[in-house]
Amino acid sequence: MFALKGISRLIFGSNNQESMIELPQGQLYLVRPFSPKGYSELLFKDASARIRRTAQEFQYQLVVQRVYEEGEAELLAEEEGDDTEADADILAAERDEKTFLLDEALHFRVENREGSERVLCWRDLSGDAGDVFEFVCDGGILPAQVKQFELIAKQCQYERKYRKPHATASKEDLLQFEFDEQPIPPASPIHSPVLTRSIESSEMFSPKASARRDVISDLEVTPTKKSPPTPVKTPATKGKERDMGPPTVAAHPEPREMLAAEVAELHFFDFPSGAFVQQDASVTATVTEIGDWKYWLQVGSADRDWLGIPVTADINPVFNFEFLSFIFNQFAEDGSAYSWLLRFKDHATLERFQEGLMQALWEQLNEIKWSKIKDKDRDYVTDAFNDLTMEDAEEEEEEEEEHYEDAEEGSEDEDDRPRSEHYDSDEEEDDVESKPKDGDTNKQIAVGYKHDRSFVVRGSKIGVFKHTPNNNLEFSTNISKVETTDGKLFSPKKVMLHNEDRNLILQKDDDPNKLYRMDLEYGKVVDEWNVHEDIPVVTFAPENKFAQMTHEPTFLGISRNALYRIDPRLSGTKLVDAQLKQYVSKNDFSAISTTEKGHIAVASNKGDIRLFDRLGINAKTHIPALGEPIIGLDVSADGRWVLATCRTYLLLIDAQQKSGKNEGKLGFEKSFAADQKPQPRRLALTPEHVAQFAYETGKGVNFTPAKFNTGEGVEESSIITATGPYIIEWNLKKVLTGKKSPYLIKRYSDDVKADDFKFGTDKNVIVALPHEVNMVNHTRLKRPTRESIAGDFGGRRGSRFGTPMKSPSKLSRGAIVEEAF
Repeated sequence: MFALKGISRLIFGSNNQESMIELPQGQLYLVRPFSPKGYSELLFKDASARIRRTAQEFQYQLVVQRVYEEGEAELLAEEEGDDTEADADILAAERDEKTFLLDEALHFRVENREGSERVLCWRDLSGDAGDVFEFVCDGGILPAQVKQFELIAKQCQYERKYRKPHATASKEDLLQFEFDEQPIPPASPIHSPVLTRSIESSEMFSPKASARRDVISDLEVTPTKKSPPTPVKTPATKGKERDMGPPTVAAHPEPREMLAAEVAELHFFDFPSGAFVQQDASVTATVTEIGDWKYWLQVGSADRDWLGIPVTADINPVFNFEFLSFIFNQFAEDGSAYSWLLRFKDHATLERFQEGLMQALWEQLNEIKWSKIKDKDRDYVTDAFNDLTMEDAEEEEEEEEEHYEDAEEGSEDEDDRPRSEHYDSDEEEDDVESKPKDGDTNKQIAVGYKHDRSFVVRGSKIGVFKHTPNNNLEFSTNISKVETTDGKLFSPKKVMLHNEDRNLILQKDDDPNKLYRMDLEYGKVVDEWNVHEDIPVVTFAPENKFAQMTHEPTFLGISRNALYRIDPRLSGTKLVDAQLKQYVSKNDFSAISTTEKGHIAVASNKGDIRLFDRLGINAKTHIPALGEPIIGLDVSADGRWVLATCRTYLLLIDAQQKSGKNEGKLGFEKSFAADQKPQPRRLALTPEHVAQFAYETGKGVNFTPAKFNTGEGVEESSIITATGPYIIEWNLKKVLTGKKSPYLIKRYSDDVKADDFKFGTDKNVIVALPHEVNMVNHTRLKRPTRESIAGDFGGRRGSRFGTPMKSPSKLSRGAIVEEAF
């Protein structure tokens, strides 16, 4: 038998994801005392149970793994088929292993039965009331081993709850993790046992069950009232004064199933003060299913309903376990946005509520039952919505952010670009902005890598802009007609620079099976390529990150279910059959990106991402979906970081493996272990900023495809995207250190249509507005405050809500390029 001090040092002194203690032989059952599905199910006839450290500090797993007889594993593997290596790993792990986050919500306990039988028992948190897992130890397991296993489980739960080493815990501290429940039901009884379903006993087995209680009637309500808010004007009310206090509560639909019900404090974001103000000291927040894959979040107390909203991605959920809080948005019918905060009493309460809300959000987005996805995938989804740091690092100083603000004033007079009279700084107040008559607007940017040029697509025209030495834009020329080789005018759906920036590859919206090559020297389409008769092109990407700087002729394309290479040198159709990877299932691919070495990332409208080291083979890594479709994808040059854009948030994923036999390898090169999937960092605007954005513009968040800054030998340090009239720049280092609101913004008077960094730097961003093109220095971006969100238009606000102003010169004296089309 091991000495406790020695084994504790072994267990808690290592950073590896190794087994801390193991019970090598037993059987795993799922017992459902009250379920019509059947009383008991034998999951693993022969199994081992162990406690395992995770990659996150103070987080541990209870793992039960199947033990195979000789030849059994190979037989099962032959019976199953997979379309990727990653999928094979996932399926095998699900078949062979059950993993549970070791938390007090499990009510983990041990029972010594008559004779030598010893049983480990814990709740099935995704099951019905009373459902439990039972690991029945083999007779050869010594009592001391089981006792030691139970002690270590308590220590792990203590560390998770208090986020500190178990050595600080007294014996009394560990007693809270002893759960006095009714006797554990036999795993394989001859007759089903009769248990009393009282609130104090069996109904407490499950958070779902406790949520079914009518807790509202038992609340002691002491609401805190705030002073009446100052009326303000909003776009939704078109000049009428709107009360910025909590909105009127909508009638809530009839619930079909309760997913969560927990007591919390309720706080409301007050616009005039810029702070959350407590509204009620005790409310009940419930999440319910209302039918047809629709879900409802209701918050109320004994004497008042505070709010009721549908659960969708637009609520922008953020969970912060440091402050035991959940922050979210509410959008009224008139487009107004509000921000709320629920504060819970402890981690367990917040986690139960989070589980219910994530289940509702997942099922609403995917129309798949939460119970159908794997435990690891559920943890992956839940952790992505936590407001936690991605990796350990010291907090950055505020110097860089202060520099942004200090440099704001001095940067205005650095514009050396020739300016038209229309944008002259002494323009009269009554000068009216002239707009083109064709009805087209700017919609895409292609930034040159080889040469200092940017190309802006506007309808069937392309404007060419030169980058000046002082980092401004100067109009160079206009390609007035984009036509097919037989003279048909079209508006490019997608463009990509190619062949040392000499060519522009174009796609026509109504002909997805063809691509066109424009020779930029002549400014005309010179080639029409039929990619494949039966496989369309959803989008395309360069052979590698910097291929457009070379003479590389080939590039990559995706259809909804296929990934392939396009070679314009082929006769006939241009798709390379030998490098085609097609899927039988409907993967619904939506975006593609490549690294400097030519590794490939492919994303889908389902929200998942596949990583390949080359074409024509299975994906090395499959990153599960959070739910929302991915509309844009970028990868750092070295392949370390994958950046995916969804409508209301970004995902930043570290593709480097941290442990195991493939430590240091990228997910492009080697598959992640089934229990070590890369955890995404969800980048979202804070709910209070979302509410302020919507208050100013009358619009919700809708991001443009986000991009890293890039350049040969340049390390990625920033991320750029836009929503509505706002440019948003994330600082990568601050994101990784977990800094709150690690982004800067700049507001324009009109919506941003496209944006990208100038090649080789993170200091300058090229921005296309509907009728203007702009290169902005990042020193002009500011921290999001009420003033910067409202916008500073030369001391004259004009319209706060994006209405065109009479004097566009007052928008900025920076490098605004005159309408060139």
